[in-house]
Amino acid sequence: MNIAVLGATTLVGEAVLAHLAATDMALGEVYLLADDASVGDDVSFKYHEKTVLSIEPFDFSQVNLAIFAVGADVAARYAPLAVAAGCTVIDTSPQFRQDAHVPLVVVGVNEAVLADFTAPNIIASPCAVSIHLALSLKPLVSEFGVDSVTVATYQAVSGSGRAGVDELAQQTTAIFSLNETENTVYAKRISFNILPQVGDLMDNGYSSEEMKLIDETRKVLAMPDLTINPTAVRVPVFYGHGQVVQVTTLKPVSVGLVTALWQQQAGLLVADDEADVSPTAVDAVGQDEVLVGRVRSAMGKESGLNYWLMADNIHAGTALNVVRIAKVLSIQ
Repeated sequence: MNIAVLGATTLVGEAVLAHLAATDMALGEVYLLADDASVGDDVSFKYHEKTVLSIEPFDFSQVNLAIFAVGADVAARYAPLAVAAGCTVIDTSPQFRQDAHVPLVVVGVNEAVLADFTAPNIIASPCAVSIHLALSLKPLVSEFGVDSVTVATYQAVSGSGRAGVDELAQQTTAIFSLNETENTVYAKRISFNILPQVGDLMDNGYSSEEMKLIDETRKVLAMPDLTINPTAVRVPVFYGHGQVVQVTTLKPVSVGLVTALWQQQAGLLVADDEADVSPTAVDAVGQDEVLVGRVRSAMGKESGLNYWLMADNIHAGTALNVVRIAKVLSIQ
């Protein structure tokens, strides 16, 4: 399989390359592409230096698959061109996620939809919090039925790309140096602070990130009427998205059975340690699994469950999911 990675020097693109280097898929040529100033940079891949090429003159007919780790505007421009050249596109941006003709896939949850997928075409991958939430909800939906979900996400600055990481680092350095901080990525200072809004506010009072979580989770689970009440919060952590999840089920639920089901779910790891300390961002960085902790019954309810999710939003988020999608395609 010949593959092109567009956005090879973004945080997600770098994680995609790391997962491709570690995969057991039979890879042919891997092309690194960009539409920005990183064109011409050298990037290490499988112990070799590869030069980042410009997207503009690239011939997509050279590759079977293109992974897009870029923004929605770039994806909207180039994905149709790649498909027209006979290339299948896996897109990490929001551009095609709610397109009725584009499958939105989380491997471990609904990759069966790819059985009817006809290449060349576009496949969308959800945002990291939607991937992590859907993985945890899948066994609950299958075993107990799910009536409603209330979720609060605590999202690391790497969700805003390298610019978010840089802003947190620069502000923290400025504070310790007794200098003024500057805000570019976020409306208010993020260092030593918590921002109760991720994305722009919509007319209904929810943020764009919260609406993505609703729409993407519903589509992945094929539950268009599922009630989801989200609150998305930005926290001063470089990597690792956390989620507090409260689920109301249709049938009575037990912690023991749910834990057993999660232990059988690929991509999840029940990870409270011997001291009953739940997983933190430090524990999740670099891990493939979505870590689950603080599992407990809802207070006063037989049909409810509360739990905590933590995962590396870059490594175990979109990047890992798109490489898993590529592997599914390679064996179909």
